[in-house]
Amino acid sequence: MKIYTKSQLALRNGIEMSNVWIAWNGMIYDVSRSKLWRKGEHYEHWAGQDLTDELKDAPHTENVFDKFEVVGKLTD
Repeated sequence: MKIYTKSQLALRNGIEMSNVWIAWNGMIYDVSRSKLWRKGEHYEHWAGQDLTDELKDAPHTENVFDKFEVVGKLTD
């Protein structure tokens, strides 16, 4: 599995690159095809970031990530 830095993830924000990726719990997910992540934002969340700490405020559980492809791992 490919490993990405936070800087590399930040480029996949739907603006710098067309990919819309987010990280959660050390894994990077491709949410590009989700209509809820159009233009790299989803409510008050932005793509290209690690959203692990923000999940506690979300109205859904971690199972929401099951429907997205894992494209890599996030390194510190």
